[in-house]
Amino acid sequence: MLYLNESDINNLGITWNELVTVIEKSVACMAVNDFAQPIKPYLRYRDLKNRIIAMPAFIGGEIEMSGIKWIASFPDNIKNNLPRAHSVVILNNASTGEPLSIINTALLSILRTSAVSGALIKAYDNTRTLKGIKIGIVGWGPIGQYHFKMVNDLLGDKIEKVYIYDIKPLGENVIDSSLKDKIEIVDSWEKTYIDADIFMTCTVSKEPYIDLPPKKGSLQLNVSLRDYKTDILDYVKNALIVDDWDEVCREKTDIEHMHIEKGLKQEDSKSIIDVVCNDFLTTLKEEDVIMFNPMGMATFDIALGGFFYNKAKEMNIGKALETL
Repeated sequence: MLYLNESDINNLGITWNELVTVIEKSVACMAVNDFAQPIKPYLRYRDLKNRIIAMPAFIGGEIEMSGIKWIASFPDNIKNNLPRAHSVVILNNASTGEPLSIINTALLSILRTSAVSGALIKAYDNTRTLKGIKIGIVGWGPIGQYHFKMVNDLLGDKIEKVYIYDIKPLGENVIDSSLKDKIEIVDSWEKTYIDADIFMTCTVSKEPYIDLPPKKGSLQLNVSLRDYKTDILDYVKNALIVDDWDEVCREKTDIEHMHIEKGLKQEDSKSIIDVVCNDFLTTLKEEDVIMFNPMGMATFDIALGGFFYNKAKEMNIGKALETL
């Protein structure tokens, strides 16, 4: 069994186009039902804002991997200088069940989250032929930082401006990037949002606060799922996209609130399959606002875990563990 940690993943290298391709291949497997993914249970006890989530999955095709992600989210950890999230992925041979690898790092989950957003950005770019675009990011924790790295890599010179806001004051020196001259750290979420062609929520917000109309034709990446008030539905009803309806319409997400308060139903939404495999975005008008709401698919974690596992074997990176 191969043990990989955060240092190993970084040594293997992070190439965003490769990771987005893995996500696209996973979606293609989902489109032909070559996958299995039960609804993930949430373990809560004592302080109920904390949770540990079990995410088992199988993904077929050329990926052909089974496994489980066990991810803990304890928001108050940051007060004690600890990471909010801790994650371990176990990979199993899909044919025999033999344990193949333990990947012990929350980085894999961060990369999955960012790469899934990357798949939507890639489809959006292919449809709209982007240039001179403005990016808005609210929340500058690990998810926000890696979303910045991802969009920088995927869009590069097409980006005119990046607006960043966090509830904690940020200094200009927190960002080291070739895009540094294009970055503006602002003092409110509104300044990241109003003029953004691509807007990303990367927060740990407990309550929705976004109550303004989005820019026409924009892509709203609702990564943290609990930032928009339900009136957003009036602007995104033609292009409201989810990764999995049954997963995302629960746990007090914006989608669940729209379901309860606005009568949003599954048939009113589109899935990531519609975007990646069926070119849904090509059916939209230029002014239509696109909103993507990803709860997080275990299939994507297992697929990316398999990608890094295979790469680690090729490059002889990681630690071999005795299994007997």
